[in-house]
Formats: sequence, structure tokens, C-alpha cells
Amino acid sequence: MTNLELIINMLAEATTTEFSTKNNPQNLQESAVIANKGANVAKNARLEIEQQGGKVISPKNAKQLGKRNDPKMISEPL
Repeated sequence: MTNLELIINMLAEATTTEFSTKNNPQNLQESAVIANKGANVAKNARLEIEQQGGKVISPKNAKQLGKRNDPKMISEPL
């Protein structure tokens, strides 16, 4: 991950924590709504950075980053 990717991830986590502290969710659905709001703040920041900088921060999204194509990355029993 690049420094910007890490910072944007931290922004999403910190924002979600702040929203959660303020709103005090009582169930999973409320927590999911708050998590989406925090993610949207980070997404908007990323899009603005990309627009202003003229460069894509990362061409992959989280779903793509979670896939492992390298057979060496498959965990083997110890």
C-alpha cells in the first residue's frame, strides 16, 4: 500500500469511530450505516485527491485486493 492508501484507510476508520461514538449504534444495521458513512468520507477524499492530482491512487478496489492469484500465497498446513 502507498502512504496515501494508508492515510485514506485511517481516515475511514477514524471517521467511522467518531460517527459511532456520537451516534451510539444499538445494532448491526445501525453500525453498518455508520460504517458506510465513514467509508463515503474517505471515498470522497480519495476522489478529490485523484481529481486534483490527476493520478489514480490505486487502480484496484478492496474486492480485487482480497483475491490471491499467486499460488505461493495460498496457506499451507504448518
